[in-house]
Amino acid sequence: MDTMEEELKCPVCGSLFREPILLPCSHNVCLACARNITVQTPEGEPPVQSRASGSSDYDYLDMDKMSLYSETDSGYGSYTPCQIKSPNGVRVFPPAAPHPHAHPHRHCSLTCPLCHRSVSLDERGLRGFPRNRLLEAIVSRYQQNRAAAAACQLCDRNPVDATVMCEQCDVYYCSACQQRCHPSRGPLAKHRLVAPPGGGGQVPPATARKPATCLDHEAENFSMYCCSCRAPVCMKCLEEGRHAKHDVKTLPMMWKQHKCQLSQALNGISDKAKDAKEFLVQLKNMLQQIQENGVEFEACLVAQCDALIEALTRQKAKLLTKVTKEKEYKLKVVRDQITHCTMKLRQTTGMMEFCLEVLKENDPSGFLQISDALIKRVTSSQDQWVKGALEPKVGPDFDLTLTTDSLLQTILQLDFSESGPPVPAAPLLQLEKCCTRNNSATLAWRVTAPSGSPIEGYILELDDGNGGQYREVYVGKETVCTVDGLHFNSSYNARVKAYNAIGVGPYSKTVVLKTSDGTSPRQLTIQPSIHPSINQSLNQSINQSISQSINQSGVHYWEVSIDRYDNHPDPAFGVARINTMKDMMLGKDDKAWAMAEGGIAKGATVGVLLDLIKHTLTFFINKEQHGPTAFESLDGVFVPAVSLNRNVQVTLLTGLEVPKSLKQ
Repeated sequence: MDTMEEELKCPVCGSLFREPILLPCSHNVCLACARNITVQTPEGEPPVQSRASGSSDYDYLDMDKMSLYSETDSGYGSYTPCQIKSPNGVRVFPPAAPHPHAHPHRHCSLTCPLCHRSVSLDERGLRGFPRNRLLEAIVSRYQQNRAAAAACQLCDRNPVDATVMCEQCDVYYCSACQQRCHPSRGPLAKHRLVAPPGGGGQVPPATARKPATCLDHEAENFSMYCCSCRAPVCMKCLEEGRHAKHDVKTLPMMWKQHKCQLSQALNGISDKAKDAKEFLVQLKNMLQQIQENGVEFEACLVAQCDALIEALTRQKAKLLTKVTKEKEYKLKVVRDQITHCTMKLRQTTGMMEFCLEVLKENDPSGFLQISDALIKRVTSSQDQWVKGALEPKVGPDFDLTLTTDSLLQTILQLDFSESGPPVPAAPLLQLEKCCTRNNSATLAWRVTAPSGSPIEGYILELDDGNGGQYREVYVGKETVCTVDGLHFNSSYNARVKAYNAIGVGPYSKTVVLKTSDGTSPRQLTIQPSIHPSINQSLNQSINQSISQSINQSGVHYWEVSIDRYDNHPDPAFGVARINTMKDMMLGKDDKAWAMAEGGIAKGATVGVLLDLIKHTLTFFINKEQHGPTAFESLDGVFVPAVSLNRNVQVTLLTGLEVPKSLKQ
């Protein structure tokens, strides 16, 4: 529906205005609709007045609930009618039955269906309201512009001319589609079908409008404007009427002035409309963002809960294993005790039966020959059933207690927490820029500042070189720091953290810096560390790359000493471009060339020879060449690189001589 069309519809009938008249409250109604909502008032009584144009719906609904008012309560008598609603939902007053002896225009009033203000009609009746010719002309022009589109909107192919239009649905129908899709029965029976513009009810072409004439002096055209009454007037109104002493100005001058004021007001509201359109675009984009963020957050929540369930399942398996072991132990002890006791009981029973048979014999000499031995056996057997021999070694109860009350309470209290601005994330050490020289070490790092809370500074910490406590060696805003005065031939653990107005963030991963012994080339030891979290498995590898710029000419050789090598960690050694993918294993893209493990163990030394004269790359293990030349046709700028995980610790030695075992 055209956005302007609502401005061109009568609030009573809901159709486009026909012969609109302008009420004193500046609202418009059709002339025919004005006749329908005109009501008569008792003789000598004023018309029904609403409280104000801004009166609340509650006040107006109170009038809806009562069909009659007593004269004592309302002051208006029993003539007040019940209100109904127009097709567009506006409450209107229906016409009242005229008194048989009432004058046609005496004691009549009209209530605006929009603001509910009432006005009395004088002897001129509805002719006393000015006709809104400007609105009438706009409606006519609008109908003519819309007539070109008066084709059926429901025909599948080759739409024919529409014969009717539903004012409620705002849809054009041909006869066939109207019978099929919009029959005049059921809930559609109340819809109003009218002839579409350009169809059966064609709008006549616009004709030149006649100048507006004065309501009081029909032969006079408007020529002046009364500023006091805010209405156009004619010359006779100034000479004879009530405008004689009012402030009046020429009609063209006021016309231009009001046009200028309206244009200025439109400029202001145009800016607001532009802002509203941009705001709508923002809201629509927000809908998409909310949808995407909601899906992502739901997936994250499911992953976190699944991780908790998985951890609980693993712990349950461990606990069940303990219970099973305890059960098997108890069963074994009881079975062994049953076996042992059964054997002893069988032996004792057999001996007792034999002794009873011996006692039955009447041969004294024979009895005395074996009696001493039998007495000793019986006594010895009796001693075997000492105290505790007939007591179970284990009990049936399991002395294991699992307390879950606090954990269950924690799970039941699990909920989302209001998160404020975050502290800075852990800084990322730029290992390609970290180095040592003699007894000094240079470290560089970077971090992404959280929105709305900028980073205020960094804290760099080193231990004492012997694995002791960390101490702060730098606090400031710089992201590069050189520490001097370190011990020669020592290994230092270094870490850095950032802070802002909210608080201090977590530490970075630890880097091990090994200072020179005073004569050897510089060394850099890398010890990857991992921080387990709910979303990251402890056995997930974290690839790290270290690098140092290489000149684009000459022969370069360096070695990597394997200080720790556990559980087949699959390290890789070689060279790479500066823009290689650092989140994947070295050599997996086309910007890195590397040797994977092969003959590598703890204490081994891997050598890398980059010959930029021959454009080749060769590898060595323990000073011996590892196979033929690995890569050829290498051109450009490279950096030494390794890929490690948490099970490897290496030391990088640079500036070494080329091994003599090089195969040509």
